[in-house]
Amino acid sequence: MDLTGIEVAVIGLGASGFAAARLAAEKGGDVYVSEARTDDAAAARGADLGDAGIDVELGGHDIERVANAGLVVASPGIPPDAPVLRALAERGVRWISEPELAARFLPGSLIAVTGTNGKTTTTLLVDHLLRASGIRSAAGGNVGGGLAPAASDLARSGIPYDWVVLEMSSFQLSGVDTFRPDIGVVTNLSPDHLDRYESVGAYYADKARLFDNADDDSAWVLPWGDEAVGRLAADAAGRRFYFDGPTVHKGTATAPGIPRGHGSCHAFEDDGMLLLRLDGEIEELLPTGDLPLLGAHNVTNALTAALVARLAGAQPGGIAAGLGSARALPHRLEPVHEAGGVLWVNDSKATNVAAACSALQSLDRPVVLLLGGKDKGEDFTPLAAAARGRAVLVLAYGAARDRIVGELEAAFAELGGGTGVPPVEPVEGTMIEVVARAARASRSGHVVLLSPACSSYDLYDNYEQRGAHFAALARATS
Repeated sequence: MDLTGIEVAVIGLGASGFAAARLAAEKGGDVYVSEARTDDAAAARGADLGDAGIDVELGGHDIERVANAGLVVASPGIPPDAPVLRALAERGVRWISEPELAARFLPGSLIAVTGTNGKTTTTLLVDHLLRASGIRSAAGGNVGGGLAPAASDLARSGIPYDWVVLEMSSFQLSGVDTFRPDIGVVTNLSPDHLDRYESVGAYYADKARLFDNADDDSAWVLPWGDEAVGRLAADAAGRRFYFDGPTVHKGTATAPGIPRGHGSCHAFEDDGMLLLRLDGEIEELLPTGDLPLLGAHNVTNALTAALVARLAGAQPGGIAAGLGSARALPHRLEPVHEAGGVLWVNDSKATNVAAACSALQSLDRPVVLLLGGKDKGEDFTPLAAAARGRAVLVLAYGAARDRIVGELEAAFAELGGGTGVPPVEPVEGTMIEVVARAARASRSGHVVLLSPACSSYDLYDNYEQRGAHFAALARATS
């Protein structure tokens, strides 16, 4: 694709907008970038683009200029009800997302990973397994945190990758047009981002756009027996491949297990072994106990990634070697300190209720649970069932503190109280006070788990900053 002679308007100057602007300019586009912010980060990025001959406007948007552009790229951080997007919608102007732009220039075949939780781990693990198998691969997209580049930066690299693995958020999928992965993955579905979407259905509808351009050559990797994901895929063309695991949600309580000969599932665990079954033959990967990633949910992530890698041409030996050398990602059920028999675990990336429930259910030691942050509008009551019998204390902090305490106490009362119900305690102040209280409450054999079920924006710039602060405070405990 050639953008020569086309005016490209890029709205937003975060990491993805910056990458999109550089890609569009390199492909011949006449690029105009507008950003409502004027902070130091935006100014620095704007100066870099200006040095490359790109026209940048900070502090607002020239709506008419954007509307008259031949191609409009909107950053995922801009909500659909933002004035600039509302104004474009009123004019009938359609915009695309940064990965949609990048996919038009990406080398090699494309794997796209979406879902509510586990996207980043699965994306990076697929890339790791492909590389361990000698396949030229790169990961990018919504990964963030400096762990992988934006999709547009991969498109600019000039490296002839065999496969590119992109994590795709719902915000990015909302802006796709011709985007068509060769292998598409849905890890799971649960309510999220209800501070941005008017309903769970609207959130799921954006996820479903992964399937918009499916054809008979498409391959879909999906959780076996998950009715919500099944409805999402609906009648999309292509072949379906299924993974199971300890944290896969089954549509019915009577869904059977996955014995070795089961023909409906292609990646599963049996008798302590991670297994694949693609062409009728069982392929053993490695014992579950040899997987160096903490938590039952990572068994599911490993099976998902192994299935994807196998479909992309990796051999069982390379996949097994890659699984054996995998390491925990920062802020994702990451052990950060152990002293006095107490294990401190940073799961700051758990910014929704389902992720926090999964973390709780993945641990086999008594938990002091740290919940809180900026309220995203979710119902906290499912945490009660997950915490009962696992948590010995729940500490609630931050902007969502009072609602967490109220909803969990009411939920525990509905469960009947009694054995296994932990006290829920509000903590005033910052993470310093929260960690100090957790240190006083924890005993040998306990896990102190930061799995907040909320965003970080009340006290921190992002979940990475929150997790790093928690880890530093944990390491300072004796």
